[in-house]
Amino acid sequence: MIDVVVVDYGMGNLGSVRRSLEECGAKVLVSGDPSDLESASRVILPGVGAFADGMAHLRERGWIEALKRNIREAQIPLLGICLGMQLLADKGYEGGQTEGLGLVPGVVKRFEPGEPTVRIPHVGWNEVHITRPNPLFSGIPDNCDFYFVHSYYFVSEDDGSVVATTPFCGGFASAVMEGSVFGVQFHPEKSSRHGFCLLRNFLKV
Repeated sequence: MIDVVVVDYGMGNLGSVRRSLEECGAKVLVSGDPSDLESASRVILPGVGAFADGMAHLRERGWIEALKRNIREAQIPLLGICLGMQLLADKGYEGGQTEGLGLVPGVVKRFEPGEPTVRIPHVGWNEVHITRPNPLFSGIPDNCDFYFVHSYYFVSEDDGSVVATTPFCGGFASAVMEGSVFGVQFHPEKSSRHGFCLLRNFLKV
């Protein structure tokens, strides 16, 4: 059985995600074939780029219905990373209003800096505050730094879905959880030992 399927829809940092998962002990398949989800025990949805482009690529390659079916019906754990987390939302506004996967209720909006000294995109290391107990952050101290690169952020419809926040532009949801669906706005594969700890935690959920 394939332990982890990393979804290849043409917009992910696939190499570093695969290597990080393998270092955490996973058997990994980077796949462009949605039928591979049928044999997966975990799914990673990475992503770099714009929301509208991401959804267009998922649709063109047949991933949308396959993801919804396997996640909702089979309850296969899924982790969205960066753009992958944003695509879990109901809709996003990057590249025009676009319907998302609808796996975690919410929308994705652009940062609006309140001060001229705040630079967009949000790039670099920033702290992550754990807002409620959850399996992703097991064994990870509160307020650890993780690595971010993004100009848009997830606005959750239900505060109960938010499991971590980050203090930038008034604060935003940097990790969400809805059933077996997880999302992190930062890049765990670029976040040193705490990022690898989070990936190992995901492999255990």
